[in-house]
Amino acid sequence: MSLTDPISDYLTRIRNALQSEHEQVDIPASSLKREMSRILKEQGYINDFTIEAGDVGEVLRVQLKYTEDRDPVILGMRRISRPGRRRYVASGEIPRVQGGMGTAIVSTSRGVMTGHEARKRGVGGEVVAYVW
Repeated sequence: MSLTDPISDYLTRIRNALQSEHEQVDIPASSLKREMSRILKEQGYINDFTIEAGDVGEVLRVQLKYTEDRDPVILGMRRISRPGRRRYVASGEIPRVQGGMGTAIVSTSRGVMTGHEARKRGVGGEVVAYVW
């Protein structure tokens, strides 16, 4: 199976694992997914993540996070810039997610960062996804 959009696959695997109340989910690793996981951890959406050797290449093992009532901490995730329609924004146009309650993940020339961080540093880039 050839995967045309690994980032959508990453978001979908996390979404599905949360729906099934799994403790963790394994995803084929890439540097962008690693950076996205770092942001999700820093923003408190996931507990942790590790990189492990898989059958083929590396596997990103994401430890999912739930509230005390077993509700997922991540309420929603949306892919914004897709392979068929890339979405680039200038630093002043970085969108706020859920009125500032969510996080925009932006891939910039200075690395992958949150929309808030990109706005602060004055850099634009590709809006990869929203998480709330």
